[in-house]
Amino acid sequence: MIRVPFYHHDLGQAELDAVAEVLAGPILTTGETVDLFERRFEEYLGRRHALAVNSCTGALHLSLLALGIGQGDEVVTTPLTFIATATAILEAGAKPVFVDVEPETGNIDVSLIESAITTQTKAILPVHLYGQMCDMQAIRKIANTHGLYVVEDSAHCVEGSREGIRPGDLGDTACFSFYATKNLSCGEGGALVTDNEALARKLRLLSLHGMSKTAADRHREGYQHWDIEILGWKYNMSNIQAALLLPQLERIERNWKKRDALARHYELLLEGAPLITLPQTIKGVCHARHLFPIWVAGEYRDRVLNGLQEAGIGVVVNYRAIHLLTMFQEKFGFQPGDFPVAEHIGNCTISLPFYPKMPEKHVTIVVDTLKSLIKECV
Repeated sequence: MIRVPFYHHDLGQAELDAVAEVLAGPILTTGETVDLFERRFEEYLGRRHALAVNSCTGALHLSLLALGIGQGDEVVTTPLTFIATATAILEAGAKPVFVDVEPETGNIDVSLIESAITTQTKAILPVHLYGQMCDMQAIRKIANTHGLYVVEDSAHCVEGSREGIRPGDLGDTACFSFYATKNLSCGEGGALVTDNEALARKLRLLSLHGMSKTAADRHREGYQHWDIEILGWKYNMSNIQAALLLPQLERIERNWKKRDALARHYELLLEGAPLITLPQTIKGVCHARHLFPIWVAGEYRDRVLNGLQEAGIGVVVNYRAIHLLTMFQEKFGFQPGDFPVAEHIGNCTISLPFYPKMPEKHVTIVVDTLKSLIKECV
């Protein structure tokens, strides 16, 4: 039996009421509830345009397509991320070009980006890992120098900022996840933001087959012949998903404060623990606190990981270095040692239980169990 779950959502009566309101209406697919969520999300992030979709993967893919990135193009990104960052590039027809990461944070090492740029490079795709923003000022400067687009993978980072810069401030788009374990969750879902009006219109068309009229348009206006303007995809969000998100958006800052307090409690209890390193938070960063990862000395990581699970504590690994996963090795010939910092972190990482309603006593249970397992290793 699990004593401490890895994650538990905090959905309740407000979400039930919001979904019931949608179910009482005629439109379950994309409609007014999605429109309302998009407006509220724009307001929260200070962006001109938001598009709600069915996953962050879809948001990334759409962003690349709308920016004209495809066959023969290259996109510079990180190997220390979820696979969707790189597979979205492949799905657009382009090639992911990895560079290594910072040893202190796990974020893309900006100092290595320019050396990876070729005549085929069209974009940079940074990932705000764990909820800590990358150095977007430096990335934007490199992109401007070389005439590149910037698509931010902000799946972990709705609430974050760095030196006053928020997701979407400097990227052509920023993409978000509302997956089951994310800070905003509707089970499956995502969004992207942009300040470019022409790009926003293209993204919206691409998100629903390229059709000029939606089901909600036809319901509101009566049937009118519609057209297809561009070959698109099926990435739209439903009113049911948006209804789950709207109440959470109202308490997003309160929940962030709860996670931040839990993270600080973890940090206090783990201070000085042998074999354990914590990722550093860079000065000037407001950390979104999506995950609480620890880095355990690599030769002991799996032993500790398995010991935590045997003790009934839910843990995961975010992430193993993806260039060493089978498909990437077979397709691109990657080998161990290609990106040593990402590999080292990937071999050390354990993500501990972490969610807004997590009791502090559960943090104590996790840390006491962890220290006991570490004691057996040293």
